[in-house]
Amino acid sequence: MALTVRQHVDAAALKDGLLLVDGQWRQARAGRTWTHHHPATGEAIGDFAVADADDVDDAVRSARRAFDEGPWPSTRAGERSRLLRRYADLLRENADDLRARQALDNSVPLSFGTVYAGSVDVAADVFDHHAGWIDKAGGETLPPYQGGDHLAMTFREPVGVVAAVLPWNAPFLLFAQKLAPALAAGCTVVVKPSEYATFSVLRMVELLLEAGIPDGVVNVVTGPGDPTGEALITHPQVDKVSFTGSREVGRRIVEASAGTMKRVSLELGGKSPAIVFPDADVGLAGMTAMGMVTLGLSGQACVAHTRALVHRDAYDEFVGAAELIAGAVTYGDPFDPGVLSSPLINQRQLDRVLGFIDKGQEEGARLVTGGGRPDGDLSAGHFVQPTVFADVDNAMTVARQEIFGPVLTVVPFTDEDEAVRMANDSEYGLGAGVYTSDVRRAFRVAKRIRTGTVGINGFQVEPHLPFGGYKQSGLGREGGRSAFEAYTELKTVLLPLTDELM
Repeated sequence: MALTVRQHVDAAALKDGLLLVDGQWRQARAGRTWTHHHPATGEAIGDFAVADADDVDDAVRSARRAFDEGPWPSTRAGERSRLLRRYADLLRENADDLRARQALDNSVPLSFGTVYAGSVDVAADVFDHHAGWIDKAGGETLPPYQGGDHLAMTFREPVGVVAAVLPWNAPFLLFAQKLAPALAAGCTVVVKPSEYATFSVLRMVELLLEAGIPDGVVNVVTGPGDPTGEALITHPQVDKVSFTGSREVGRRIVEASAGTMKRVSLELGGKSPAIVFPDADVGLAGMTAMGMVTLGLSGQACVAHTRALVHRDAYDEFVGAAELIAGAVTYGDPFDPGVLSSPLINQRQLDRVLGFIDKGQEEGARLVTGGGRPDGDLSAGHFVQPTVFADVDNAMTVARQEIFGPVLTVVPFTDEDEAVRMANDSEYGLGAGVYTSDVRRAFRVAKRIRTGTVGINGFQVEPHLPFGGYKQSGLGREGGRSAFEAYTELKTVLLPLTDELM
């Protein structure tokens, strides 16, 4: 019997085919729709509205009115904070339903639903964290400078209308990382979920309405990059674009922002290195790196440590541990608790990953395990076997390009300087890992690596910590105070010193 997820679809409970504009769910003006095919089975399981330029204009103008004329930007800090915390509670209460919808979107298994990228609880934590910043958005009071006669004060004010463009791989986390600081700062938002992860985002927005967000503060337009995304990022009344996705789209957003000087926050992927020294727990390092590349998202995570730089004295042990994890990964129905990983999101990504695997073998990398596709019931899905390449040169294509699939490349090194040099020899700079029992070396290497986040003997992203990349991994940071401030403008007010103020 062929694998199916249709048994898990309750069409009556899914708000597909609708946009949210000014607090009202409605059809797209032109009536166009997008059919979502499940990546594990190929089944058509939902139709979503394709918002065109007119629909996007309606949504942006709704957000504009809510910002310029509505109460949200001037809502008292305590009231805004209570609403976001109430929403965080609703997310936790509806976690099972949300995880099921994510499984329908991108086939991330329920077994991965408590791990960071797939966790509703972490999304709730992000909202809780930023709710705590609302009453701390203060500025400074500065005295006159060199005999001046003005007192200066600075204020933080919301940046305005935000376009939040989400990826498909981690809809809970990325929804929270963009909307929580934006709403905390007093901005209004137009959300565009990925066309491959719409079920979960629409439910998250339904819960936001249930929490009491005013009409027009959050609007949703669904559809692909063309026409929906392009109309949104180029709209003249959008003040800021926050995007997570590919470098190509990120470059287009930078170009589109120039005309109206939109603020931008971009997280554009990576080719993150894991540097493993022989004094580390090498087996654990190998299992951790391969786990990041295979479990849950099947390597479709921007910060996955897909490029392992391993000291020659630890090389064989590391490769063996990675191969062990690769052999333990299970695939299939994401609602089956025994399934540990997902298929690739679509046929295009499947073809791309298989092309990289072929390229690695052509360039001389040694295929340790994987490299093919499962057959039988899984053949209709976009599954790729967990793949390990050894004896990789850092100049090879598989060591330089972001594959976005379950492929780990293992590159040998001889000493610390060579490892750091290879780690930094990349267009990307998002994340990295350092595995060693020498604390001094751990911090020394971490400081030398040009990436936004470095984990020592492990890796995690937390709601209160800034996350983002160097070089072509993006602009700006998400998480923590830096994310909150990214949704504000800094205003200076000069007050003349009069006798009454002296």
